[in-house]
Amino acid sequence: MARRTIFFLSDQTGVTAETLGHSLLTQFDGHQFDQITLPFIDTVDKAEAAVRQINAVAAEQSERPIIFSTLVHDHLRERFLHASGLFLDFFNTFLGPLELELQTTSSHTVGRTHGINDSGAYDRRIEATNFALNYDDGGKTHGYERADLILVGVSRSGKTPTCLYLALTYGVFAANYPLAEDELESGDLPKLLQPYREKLFGLTITAERLVKIRKERRSAGRYASPRQVTFELRAAESMFKRWQIPYVDTTSFLIEEISSTILSKTNVERRVRL
Repeated sequence: MARRTIFFLSDQTGVTAETLGHSLLTQFDGHQFDQITLPFIDTVDKAEAAVRQINAVAAEQSERPIIFSTLVHDHLRERFLHASGLFLDFFNTFLGPLELELQTTSSHTVGRTHGINDSGAYDRRIEATNFALNYDDGGKTHGYERADLILVGVSRSGKTPTCLYLALTYGVFAANYPLAEDELESGDLPKLLQPYREKLFGLTITAERLVKIRKERRSAGRYASPRQVTFELRAAESMFKRWQIPYVDTTSFLIEEISSTILSKTNVERRVRL
């Protein structure tokens, strides 16, 4: 099956186009995609340069590119209507029906997607991100009372990226704590975590996937051996069950899905809304 080139177009960072586009592409198993993000398309010259790049790719490949766009301004979007690709316009698809339903014209303001005009939400995200970095991987534990959530699990089970996503997206104060081998052998929840039991949420993963991840980081020694990995995962899940800590298997989930699952299974509030 031929690879398809995917373009994400945006007049800002491209995060929204990537997120929405990825959500759709995950529904098509077996297809391979080469992804190109073209951010900050805020002038006609930049739009025309992007069109030339899309057309050049289309001329080289047997299948036309697929284009996901969150461009706000009509005069920029129009430049892509005749590009050599399937143009999927998120804003035009939804703004028109919304304008009819709300009986008003949208502002077409660049930057509104991520709440840039809401300085309070922005500050909350930055503060939460700094918290996640300071309390990453058990490096700092004094101050857990400030945490909305504490993720626990074995090394490389997805704790750090999940904490950062929760912070950047929802302003959640999330810390994470890696379960050490001696703690896993004892089966007891670490004493420093016990006062915060209601804030704990566990992450697990299949042994096959974890072995692969660990080998990419450190292939020598026991760290990535199937036997060690299997022991750690079984001990961690046993601990979660014994202490009634909710947990989720991260193997086949995207970070967005892991985060949403955690929030839906806990009482943690989304401090910032998208």
